[in-house]
Amino acid sequence: MALRRATFRLYPNKQVSEMLHYHRQLHKDLYNAAVSNRITSYKKFGKSVSYLEQQNCLPDFKEVWIEYKVINSQALQATLKRVDFAFGRFFKGLAKYPRFKSIRHYSGWTYPSFTGWKVHSTGDNGYLELSKIGQIQMRGKARLWGHPKALDIVYRNGKWYSSLVLEIDDILLKNSRKTDNGVIAINLGCNDAIAWTNGEENGLVAAPRFFRKAEQKNQELGKSKRRKRSPNFKKKVQASRRWKKVQKSVSKLSRKVANQRQNFVHQETTRIISGNSTVVTEKLQVKNMSAKALNMVALFTP
Repeated sequence: MALRRATFRLYPNKQVSEMLHYHRQLHKDLYNAAVSNRITSYKKFGKSVSYLEQQNCLPDFKEVWIEYKVINSQALQATLKRVDFAFGRFFKGLAKYPRFKSIRHYSGWTYPSFTGWKVHSTGDNGYLELSKIGQIQMRGKARLWGHPKALDIVYRNGKWYSSLVLEIDDILLKNSRKTDNGVIAINLGCNDAIAWTNGEENGLVAAPRFFRKAEQKNQELGKSKRRKRSPNFKKKVQASRRWKKVQKSVSKLSRKVANQRQNFVHQETTRIISGNSTVVTEKLQVKNMSAKALNMVALFTP
């Protein structure tokens, strides 16, 4: 069995959307409480708190904070696991010391197993059923469909998404792969996005330059935003309503460019692998690359 992810866009109604935000807030508060518990325990008593200790405290925690009784227990454990993962990366020297998260920087939560939720789909649209929250219409199409194993609920750029972990049969996965023996070589460029050849056909794929096309609009929005009252957290100055409106337009434009880049990459990679079983790329020497070339590589980095 192989594990694959499939992401769907969620379309909750007003009532369900409020419940999703409420659950997201509770998970964020639990994350911060777990971080605070580890920091306080080490500073006052010189004792480190493990994941198992915090997990075993969840029943007593829910007796005091009764609002957490409506949340799936394994989803709460997954939130504590995030805290343990963050501290583990810090101790390995891979990340900074874990900090408290605001609701803006807490994207969602995880159902680590097939409990507390059901998905009614065969891989093409459908709806999601979350315990204590309700039914949510979802749109999208998975390349391959299998048995759902885990679920991530994600809130990003004002929209809700569900990321499903699917267990796919090895035979189905093998049959879905192309058996063509074509071979193609790819070279990433600066003026052109891709130069490719398969021995019979040569071609250049022009760089789409989505950011360049949106640069003028981005500069106009930036100039407009600088004329509005921006937030200053140190001086406790709140952003003006007009600043927030322009900032929303800036975020929308950035999101559009990012989506255009991702769509371009998916289309080109699908076209390349659809008729070739072997794809050869150049070995990049990053230290010797120019800044312009690095920007082009970033375009093809997921």
